[in-house]
Amino acid sequence: MPAVREPDLNALLLFAAVAETGSFTAAADRLDVAKAKVSLAVSRLEAQLGTQLFSRTTRRVVLTEAGQGLYAQCVPALRGVQESLAQMAGGGELHGTLRISAAVEYAAQTLAPAVAAFAAAHPRLEVDLRTSDRVVDMLKEGIDVSVRMGWLRDSSLRATRLTTFEQHVVASPAYLRRAPPIRQPADLVKHDWVALMLLPTPLTWKFTSAAGQVRTVRVAGRMRTDAASTLRALLVQGCGVSVMDEFTTEAPLRSGALVRLLPNWSLPRGGVHAVVPPGARMSTKARAFVDFYADWLKAGRGA
Repeated sequence: MPAVREPDLNALLLFAAVAETGSFTAAADRLDVAKAKVSLAVSRLEAQLGTQLFSRTTRRVVLTEAGQGLYAQCVPALRGVQESLAQMAGGGELHGTLRISAAVEYAAQTLAPAVAAFAAAHPRLEVDLRTSDRVVDMLKEGIDVSVRMGWLRDSSLRATRLTTFEQHVVASPAYLRRAPPIRQPADLVKHDWVALMLLPTPLTWKFTSAAGQVRTVRVAGRMRTDAASTLRALLVQGCGVSVMDEFTTEAPLRSGALVRLLPNWSLPRGGVHAVVPPGARMSTKARAFVDFYADWLKAGRGA
């Protein structure tokens, strides 16, 4: 059997871009090259290896089993070499582009100051901070690290817990003036609930008292939204009661626009995690940012 000729490393990088974006066009756009160049490189790589790396249809491009194996075995090592060479060429300074994703409200309230400080400390590094209240496809979007709040459900993700946060039951003074009193968790079933549909169980809540009593309450959501900032706005307008994280409620609680309810009862704490794409090693620039942000939070500057 004839030996397989050593593949072009640039072709492997083009292959990786197609695998991560799921599209020859998107890969070309990411790398700023012609689509024909990407297609030709992948075709030649398949010919050299004697196997098909992608299943192609008119709408999508999906890795075959062989393609998955090639990506898992070669691409992380290739990216590591690429990054090491770039670091050496740059005199050890961080450079290139660091892509970070986070929820809109968390990025604006807490993450942005840390990103600004990190960028100032590394002037040769370009930072792309992308915000969305929906979980993004990190591979497709080319995200280096995603800062996510809550409870991670995808077991394929590699995550580092940075800190935890409290959840608060809140409502506006205007709503509370016209609504029945709320003295215990069971009282919530009598109230208008505004549900944040991003949560895994937006209508079921488990409360624990200071004495260790546990109460599970199922509420009825008359209004629903898919964004934390919109939820806060609806609550401030007196639409009802809901649960929000401490980062989002800090300013309206301080100003009096919202009131915290049931202070003697606690809800499960959530986590703030730094997440890297499935199967990927954390790049040097991503690791540097995660370490920086962890220290930032420990110093209380994210409060």
